[in-house]
Amino acid sequence: MSLVLVWSERFADHAPPAGHPERVERAAVMHTAVGRWRARGGGVLAPSRATPEDLLRIHSAAYLDQLERVAGHAAVLDADTFMSPASYEAAILAAGAVVTATDHVLSVRPLGGSAAAGGESAFALVRPPGHHALPDGGMGFCLLNNLAVAAAHALSEGVERVAIVDYDVHHGNGTQWSFYANPRVLFISLHQYPHYPGTGAAGECGVGDGEGFTVNVPLSAGATDGDYELVFDAIVEPVLDAFAPQLLMVDVGFDAHERDPLADMRVTAAGFGQLARRVRRAAARCSDGRLVMTIEGGYDLEALEASLGATIDALVESEEPSGEPSRADGGHEPTSVGTTAVALARAAQRRYWPGL
Repeated sequence: MSLVLVWSERFADHAPPAGHPERVERAAVMHTAVGRWRARGGGVLAPSRATPEDLLRIHSAAYLDQLERVAGHAAVLDADTFMSPASYEAAILAAGAVVTATDHVLSVRPLGGSAAAGGESAFALVRPPGHHALPDGGMGFCLLNNLAVAAAHALSEGVERVAIVDYDVHHGNGTQWSFYANPRVLFISLHQYPHYPGTGAAGECGVGDGEGFTVNVPLSAGATDGDYELVFDAIVEPVLDAFAPQLLMVDVGFDAHERDPLADMRVTAAGFGQLARRVRRAAARCSDGRLVMTIEGGYDLEALEASLGATIDALVESEEPSGEPSRADGGHEPTSVGTTAVALARAAQRRYWPGL
């Protein structure tokens, strides 16, 4: 699978107050990863700003007006979501970066084109993150819902079915509510539960025409690499195969890492590499190799660097490692956390996805 990164130095311009977990140093880690990728001969795209049309597919005009009014100033959106003078432009560019990634993948592997070997992936390394941003407000460090904006853009470009997999440790509530009644978008979330933002119970399955197209897999604290693999085996991959998306999109959060200060999970960098292999194989199998990824959380800088590097490596390696890399390298077998999560998700979802 071919890969391009989408990146701008301007993502470092978003500057929350000192001591905030979503700190500017995270951009330095991304910058280092981009430099290493360039040194390997990898392609890097500069993002375009999201357009008003892009943003209005997800966010209300009133909320966008509010953001524009405070552009160039410091502002507080909620108890943990802040804007510095340059945050507005960084957020518009972050949403645009995921749209840029989507346009690239759809141009290289157009709908209805011949099924050439391999696949095409684009990974937007952005901040501020996005998956908590609601249609009418920001929260949870997020100003605009970057991936939701890009998914809605893909639908407007003729993609009939988009699947979103979110494995940030926090439930992607903003993304869920953006598509909760939409049967063209499948949303699958693996997250610590109970935990911020308090949503993501297994029984949250969608409403109206979208009922059954939201799949929540709540994991208790302590989930390991093996637990995440078990969930992919038992829930994520069967549902993706049944839905048969034309585009697979992934919200990658590295805050399930065992070192992360904002969660209580035991995932390793090797485990994140294995999750990237899983989504790469899923894209090859069910979306003709079309894969768009973007970054959400991950607040320990050392863990972020290692996990991001493992993810990039896994997306482009020419051969699969032998054995079971996550379970062997990470040293973790599935635990009762994984088996319980699978049982809860199956109980909620089996009537919609009989293959479970």
